[in-house]
Amino acid sequence: MSVRPVKRLTQAQPAIEGAGVHLHRAFGFHDPTMLDPFLLFDDFRNENPEDYKPGFPWHPHRGIETITYVLSGTVDHGDSLGNTGTLGAGDVQWMTAGSGIMHQEMPKGNASGQMHGFQLWANLPSSLKMTEPRYQDIGASEIPEIIDDDGTRVRVIVGEFWGKNGPVDGVAADPQYLDISIPAGKHKTFKIDTYRNTFAYIFEGEGRFADASDPHGILLEKEVAGQEFNIRDLSGNRTLVEFDTGDTVTVQAGEQGIRFLLISGKPIREPVAWHGPIVMNTREEIIQAVNDLQNDRFIQAG
Repeated sequence: MSVRPVKRLTQAQPAIEGAGVHLHRAFGFHDPTMLDPFLLFDDFRNENPEDYKPGFPWHPHRGIETITYVLSGTVDHGDSLGNTGTLGAGDVQWMTAGSGIMHQEMPKGNASGQMHGFQLWANLPSSLKMTEPRYQDIGASEIPEIIDDDGTRVRVIVGEFWGKNGPVDGVAADPQYLDISIPAGKHKTFKIDTYRNTFAYIFEGEGRFADASDPHGILLEKEVAGQEFNIRDLSGNRTLVEFDTGDTVTVQAGEQGIRFLLISGKPIREPVAWHGPIVMNTREEIIQAVNDLQNDRFIQAG
């Protein structure tokens, strides 16, 4: 068993997307090999309705899959194929854009005005970039939650974990997507496939991720990527943790406990040509997609 060392720590940065939605971006429009097959991760958490009500009006997607996970509030969605619906607290939507789809997402707050959710973009291999679009809308009650003896809770959204399988299936990157809550002071180890790229995104509490030189995750100071940090620096709100290779991730929860997403996927290792929400393999394919969009040929299914 080898513990995955922490390779890089970064804080999600403020960004404005859609028609004026204020969110925080953990990564995106970066070196696509960094977390291959994942391309972008946004945290759209806000308590001011004016900062999220403009939403994400009609926009195109091609060549990727988008994964939306809602924690508070709702997201109304619709597409050019006639699909409509509403995602509520705890719900997940996995959309395979494939050959092309026009899509809109309009967030609404809960009774207290709070809106919180995440969106992850996963790349598609060249063999599936022009596949027929499809949705997997998963209600909160369909997502298995495992409660360990020490109070650790794991929602299994995608993949297999502790004998439970997430309800989303048939995804090209064969990912594992877990929502993990660990009580204060508890020490946990989670198995991860050695050959998957893996990251954690911390959004509540504090904790410490161990590595081979710190197997219990209790040292208060350490140097990663030339920066010294302590337990709070590592685990602060909206922190992205990128891991190196290994087959386990070990976490020591802090005084407030810790809640984070643990996401891994098989790298695709193909060239990436990127134009906003259109991700293909070559510049020529991007030009074709833009031409299709401008000449009403973008929607090729349905």
